[in-house]
Order: sequence, then structure tokens, then C-alpha cells
Amino acid sequence: MTAPGPDLIYGLAGLGMFAMGLYVAMTGTEALRRVLALKICAIGASFLLIVAAWRATPDGIDAVPHALVITGIVVMVSAMAVALALIRRIRALEDAHAAAGTPAAPPRPAPRRRTRPQQGTPR
Repeated sequence: MTAPGPDLIYGLAGLGMFAMGLYVAMTGTEALRRVLALKICAIGASFLLIVAAWRATPDGIDAVPHALVITGIVVMVSAMAVALALIRRIRALEDAHAAAGTPAAPPRPAPRRRTRPQQGTPR
């Protein structure tokens, strides 16, 4: 029996990480946990892209998927920073409203309905 190759191991690891991250992102209730789960999901997708580029061709390894993974890492870090800043801002606003004793969001007024003019009345 032969041992599985590294491409199979990394592929299954990437698929498992993607599945676990997606599950937690869909079922999680806390914002920070969901953001971290999406990061794990993105890392699993990066693993899968690297495995897809890992081919034994006579010309060598295809560089385009590797460039896409590097670009994805940069985008992932930027999106994570924005998401964490938004979570921090939302929590600060919620804490300020809780300290003041006001609700976090004021109630919305009911939408005004437009009425049609009666038949025969001048506009």
C-alpha cells in the first residue's frame, strides 16, 4: 500500500478547513467568531488553489494560481482588518448606548402613505 501524496493530503486539509469554516460562519452567533471562521474558509480555499497548481508538468509549476493565492492573501488580510474595525466600532456604539440607558437603535417611524386626490377635486 502506498502512502498518499502531498497533493492529496493538502487537498483534503484544504477541503476540511473550508468546510469547517463555512459551518461555523453559517451557525455562529458572535461576529468575531464568524469573521475568524470566514478567514479559515479563505485559508482552505487557498490550500485548494495551491493543490490545483501543483502539477508535475515538464515545464514546471504553473505560476498563475500561486499569484492568485498571494493576491488572495493580501485581500484576506485587508478584509479582515476592515471587518475587525467594524466589529470594534459596533461594540463601542452598543456599549455607549448601554451606558446611557438608551436603546441601541431608535425606533423607526412608520412610513407615510401617499394618498390619491379624490375624483373631481382640483389639484
